[in-house]
Amino acid sequence: MKTPDILSALTPVIEVFEQLSIPHYIGGSVASSIYGMARATIDVDIVADIKKHHVSKLKEKLDEKYYIDEDMILGAINNFSSFNLIHFETAIKIDVFIYKDEPHQRKAIERKVKDKFDEELDFEYYFSSPEDIIIAKLRWFEQGNRVSERQWLDILGVIKVQGENLDIQYLRVWSQKLGLLNLLEKAFNEGGIQFKD
Repeated sequence: MKTPDILSALTPVIEVFEQLSIPHYIGGSVASSIYGMARATIDVDIVADIKKHHVSKLKEKLDEKYYIDEDMILGAINNFSSFNLIHFETAIKIDVFIYKDEPHQRKAIERKVKDKFDEELDFEYYFSSPEDIIIAKLRWFEQGNRVSERQWLDILGVIKVQGENLDIQYLRVWSQKLGLLNLLEKAFNEGGIQFKD
């Protein structure tokens, strides 16, 4: 998936979220590629605080360019799960994870970072912070029985590229709260970065 295709699929969705004042940020492998090692991806992950009153407007504004199912969105809202949009022109899938008001997601949405995909582009997007990408991917890695090499390599990529710019104290606090501290220390060791405050 090439960056122009990602932007073509992603930008109209982000613009509608902005119009409807829906808090959101881009996560997953797109965000880890921005702050770590770039890799090919087959979809785009967004965390968004979508409410039921947003759904008909989302359908109205995105229906022409995307496959969008109102019932799927309402089900995701009810279950704090996810739904997907498919961009007709590029066939790119956008997975939208409903924001859950739990401690780490509250911090992650507070700490989202506005940045560009490319310095030559004017449009800025909200991304998960590098620290919160690491935490989120550690959670996915743990929930997947620690077998996903892609998730692990994404984590190592962000650690290696961001290095001493990372907020170690923040990572330590949240990885401990979520039972991920040993896994985080292992990632830092493999990434060749000293894990100290």
